[in-house]
Amino acid sequence: MDWSESLVERRIREAVERGDFDDLPGAGKPLDLRDAGDPEWWIKRYVSRERIDPAAVLPAALALRREAEGFPASLADLTAEEQVRAVLTDFNTRVAAEWRRPVRGAGPPLSAYQVDVDALVEQWRATRPVPVPPPVSPLSPAEGPGASAGSVVRRRWGRRLLSRLRRRPVDS
Repeated sequence: MDWSESLVERRIREAVERGDFDDLPGAGKPLDLRDAGDPEWWIKRYVSRERIDPAAVLPAALALRREAEGFPASLADLTAEEQVRAVLTDFNTRVAAEWRRPVRGAGPPLSAYQVDVDALVEQWRATRPVPVPPPVSPLSPAEGPGASAGSVVRRRWGRRLLSRLRRRPVDS
């Protein structure tokens, strides 16, 4: 052992001689230094590598603000006004629960704001397509969609029979 070689350097040299560093992933490729100036590069790479949803790690107040920014566009797939009101009422309930939580951290407290349910319901209605009335059928009620062809024939046959009976003279 050379007097200038430390224990760590000696172990690294011995591992290289044994071939412990051969066939490592990324061997022979340049280092990825695209975000070398960013002090939080490591957490950003971790989030992308592990496929973590950034919205899942936001503070609750910021997540609620983000959700409120999506209204009324996020309500577009709902079909009934009761569903829209239920979603918005639930949102306001979660905001009120967040207000009651104690503040953590040294910075200024973040808060989310409740939404006006009636105003958002009106906006949701404005984005809905105008309902098209069903086409009016030119058929009579007896010939409507619920009647079969046989029932129409029977009714006509019955009417003809009654009209013949009425026209006959009564025998005394």
